[in-house]
Amino acid sequence: MSYHEEDNSGKILLAALAGAGAGIIAGLLMAPDKGKATREKIGSAATKYSGQFGEQLSKYGEELDAKFKGYVEKLEDLTGAAGSSLKLKGDWNTAKGKLKQQYAQLTDEDLDYADGKGDELVGRLQNKLGKAKNEVVKMLNDL
Repeated sequence: MSYHEEDNSGKILLAALAGAGAGIIAGLLMAPDKGKATREKIGSAATKYSGQFGEQLSKYGEELDAKFKGYVEKLEDLTGAAGSSLKLKGDWNTAKGKLKQQYAQLTDEDLDYADGKGDELVGRLQNKLGKAKNEVVKMLNDL
């Protein structure tokens, strides 16, 4: 008896190519749109959703930042942390002049200060400069 070995690699390659070809043809015949139209739909959907995602992320970031600043201010008020209490030294008119030079948008009304009314001054400067309370207090104490 003789043993005869057949080489099936050619048949396997031919079957694989035939299967791939049949799959490509079936895909082209069943596709709802042309490739270009499908790519454009995918691209426009991706652009639309990425824009919405970016807007939402920005909105949540701003809300989180505002809440965080509020919590920091409350914590500083509770603990009496450095920078939370106003201690003005020297001549207020000189300090007022320095502030006006540094921040041109400040008016005399913004910088109106009377003893015992430091919180009102800090509040006005917070609103006008867009800074946190501890930043404004530190800035005033450093003058």
